[in-house]
Amino acid sequence: MARVRLSVRERREELLGAAIEQIAARGVAAVRISDVASALGVSNALVLYHFSTKEKLVAAAFAQAAQDDLARLRTLLGRRTSAVRRLRAAVRWYALTGQAKGWRLWIEGWAAALREPVLREVARDLDEQWKAALTEVIAEGVAAGEFPCPDPAGAALRLTALLDGLAVQLTAYGAPSPGRAPGSGWTRRSPANWA
Repeated sequence: MARVRLSVRERREELLGAAIEQIAARGVAAVRISDVASALGVSNALVLYHFSTKEKLVAAAFAQAAQDDLARLRTLLGRRTSAVRRLRAAVRWYALTGQAKGWRLWIEGWAAALREPVLREVARDLDEQWKAALTEVIAEGVAAGEFPCPDPAGAALRLTALLDGLAVQLTAYGAPSPGRAPGSGWTRRSPANWA
């Protein structure tokens, strides 16, 4: 069966999707260009034509996955409801018990970012965008009188640190009881109380 000819944009999206799946399944250190190519039935040369190195492919894959999550976050935070409801919805989605892309992918990315400068820059930029979006909704809640918070940026930092830390522990060690991760009760509490 002949492969359908894709535009450059479509091909890159296809390659990035396969890379995200392979990274989640194998980990950053173990994934190879050939794994991504094989998953799509294309040549290694085609993957390298679009990304030139494994490091650039991995960085682009993480950027794509995070941009997808950022778009979902912005949708949640852009709803026409109170700031506390929007923040609660975002926390519920972001938490390990929500539907954010697999935490294993992000943990792998953070670990690899310690050694790979290109990925470190991608991760830092995306982290700043997450915190900025949360800071904005927290500041809106303060302005509307929904909750007090003297430092919305600090609250966003603490909130993401708490959720990221819980996710690392639960992903690495597993939930202590089926269906109920310890963080699930915390994420139902008002995020404004964490500010």
